[in-house]
Amino acid sequence: MPYPVALFLVMILGFPVAALADVESEPVRRETLSETIRLDGVIEAVQESTVSAQTSGTVQRLPYDVDDSVEAGELIVKLEDSEQQARLDQARGNLQEAEANHRNALQQFRRIEEVHEQGYVSRQEFDQAQNNLAAARARLERARAAVEEAQEQLDYTTVIAPYTGILTARHVEVGESVSPGQPLLSGLSLEQLRIVVELPQMYVDKVRAERRTRVTLGDGRVLRTGEMTFYPYADARTHTFRLRLALEEPEATLYPGMLVKVEAPVAEREALWIPASSLIQRSELRAVYVLDREGSPRLRQIRTGVRRDGQIEVLAGLDEGEQVVTNPGDLAGEGGGGSARDHHADPREADE
Repeated sequence: MPYPVALFLVMILGFPVAALADVESEPVRRETLSETIRLDGVIEAVQESTVSAQTSGTVQRLPYDVDDSVEAGELIVKLEDSEQQARLDQARGNLQEAEANHRNALQQFRRIEEVHEQGYVSRQEFDQAQNNLAAARARLERARAAVEEAQEQLDYTTVIAPYTGILTARHVEVGESVSPGQPLLSGLSLEQLRIVVELPQMYVDKVRAERRTRVTLGDGRVLRTGEMTFYPYADARTHTFRLRLALEEPEATLYPGMLVKVEAPVAEREALWIPASSLIQRSELRAVYVLDREGSPRLRQIRTGVRRDGQIEVLAGLDEGEQVVTNPGDLAGEGGGGSARDHHADPREADE
């Protein structure tokens, strides 16, 4: 038996052993182990946009600044609107004139239509009245469209928040002249967040088939995720596929740009499991007490794997169904009776 193992057994067996009636045990279980990959994901906002000017003008008001919270529908930018107001007034005047001309053309057509049916006017005069009415109607429609366009341009001088969120950037200042298409403010909403992670090509098919992930923060908190969206193409540089996860319950402590850990199953294998409480550890050595056929505990060295939910994977040293002691601290004599001669190291110990 190698010296470190022998020393380990001497240390364990040197303690007095409790009565066998106090021994608690559980069987070694065989279960399927899902192997996972652990990747860095990034939180991003579902609603993130930059508001741009849709008309020209001079910035008059900027009620909010960067990092301010804004409710949907609130005024965030006001442009000087004298030019747009003048165009609207002119368009409304043209509309009134077009309405008057249309009424006059309609009245004229109805009079000529009545006498035409009685044969008092020629067909040429009737056609002329009908054409005048059609032209007046077309001018009226153009005038109405001009009023609507002028009203839109006036409305564009008042910029409102499209959704509730936080301003992240201000691209203009009060007194600055802007033109259509020029960025004004940028913002995002914290009400809807999602996680984006780059998935290596070799794992795409497995993750797509399983559609199961586990997302955690640095402090261990688990985030609830919902719908999974796989991008149908790979990044040409990294050869990774983008995976997007919807956050079902965004918390007030979550912000876009934060890093999270995303675990996804990529393989499965059979594994033996024992309770973590049954493991005895001294430096690099691992052992458990195993009950023999007579119910006596025998110390056996084992090789362990991963830990999961209070369980430890056993790579070597135990077989399925064997009973392991779950309270080795009591057995090793924290006040218990008996002696080291009552229990023996398993012969297989020397083979490990």
